[in-house]
Amino acid sequence: VQLQASGGGLVQAGGSLRLSCAASRNVFAINTMGWYRQAPGKQRELVASVTSSGSTNYADSVKGRFTISREKLKSTVNLQMNSLKSEDTAVYYCKASRDLIDYWGPGTLVTVSS
Repeated sequence: VQLQASGGGLVQAGGSLRLSCAASRNVFAINTMGWYRQAPGKQRELVASVTSSGSTNYADSVKGRFTISREKLKSTVNLQMNSLKSEDTAVYYCKASRDLIDYWGPGTLVTVSS
């Protein structure tokens, strides 16, 4: 499984960004896809995830502001980020899980200026 992410960038606090992650190669039977982030000096943390059946999970810090969605063919996952805060600044990573193996995409930087 290969993952390609897009959509990061610089935005002012209160603004919005949309991240997308497309999986390719052996996408059959991908179960969970999600987004993680890592801020400078901090550990990588879950932002949001969605299973193949559509169940979602969000970090408390993003509930009500971020929405994760998975496209029809289930090999693309999007993260709509609204009401962004400076503390959302981080490198965001896409992850896909298949057959108990985790695959990571390259990070995409999100910078929220206050």
